[in-house]
Amino acid sequence: MINKKLLDYNDGEEMDIVVMLKDAQLRPSRNGKQYLMLYFSDSSGVIRGNYWNASASDAELFKVGSLVEVNGRREEYQDHPQIRIYSMRLVGPEEGYDMSEFVNSAPIPVSDLKNEINQKVDQIANPNWKRVVKYLLHKFERQFFSFPAGKSNHHAVKNGLAFHTATMLKDAEAIANNYPQVNRELLYAGCILHDMGKVYEMTGPVATKYTAEGNLIGHLVLIDEEIVLAADELNIDAHSEDILLLRHMVISHHGLPEYGAARRPATLEAELLHKIDDLDATVYAITNALQHTVPGEFSEMVRSKDNRRFYRPKHDNNLDNFKKLE
Repeated sequence: MINKKLLDYNDGEEMDIVVMLKDAQLRPSRNGKQYLMLYFSDSSGVIRGNYWNASASDAELFKVGSLVEVNGRREEYQDHPQIRIYSMRLVGPEEGYDMSEFVNSAPIPVSDLKNEINQKVDQIANPNWKRVVKYLLHKFERQFFSFPAGKSNHHAVKNGLAFHTATMLKDAEAIANNYPQVNRELLYAGCILHDMGKVYEMTGPVATKYTAEGNLIGHLVLIDEEIVLAADELNIDAHSEDILLLRHMVISHHGLPEYGAARRPATLEAELLHKIDDLDATVYAITNALQHTVPGEFSEMVRSKDNRRFYRPKHDNNLDNFKKLE
């Protein structure tokens, strides 16, 4: 195969490929030496590899976001694919590689994501919720429609944040259609805003890292602050029930304090937002694992699902028609 991508290689196959360093951490090994725990990526996905007997100068050389040429062999270790590295060198800018070739993107064009989300904004009749949502979407438009929704778990791809949001809105619409007692406007507003704080929490779609704000404060509190600031800017009473309900949606959407929620959901819509968020993340994570699984076999362990492995049925053709996730 010409121009094989990272995930095109099979177990036991030798590989010589240029990839991007998505993550790089210098760690101590059991023999007292150090190694670099690396995550390599290109537009097909991500694979881990360990660079043994590494030094501090190696850690300085092989930085996150760098391009490297890796010579090695794909193999499986503890139900996860990895690269056994034979050699690795830094690729310089003079070699002419386009960085966009090494970043995986959401399977839906940005223009479609914008249309889907804006259609739901138009359906929010409550003037306070609509004004706040439109204000913040405009304020963070560039980041919101390019950032991932995570560093390594679900929707950890370029445009992943908007993709996650658009999918959640479709789920919210179906639920609101089935349960007329649900305030669909509040649910739509919550879906759109719930993860918007990630534009502060992460550095961007290439070689994503968490910022100091992300590590010290977190996206739930960051977007809560932005809602209050938006209300003040728009001359909306920040202590009104409308704004309190919107703030409660975002600070409770992780469900439990141990998962980062500032409060447990205390309205029907907040509880549904938490469930929809978890549902979409779950479907994404399992789908991603199964797309890299041979029919009739079990997937690698899915970390976000208690390290469980999932079975791909022998005659499962649904995943073949869906663009690869990561």
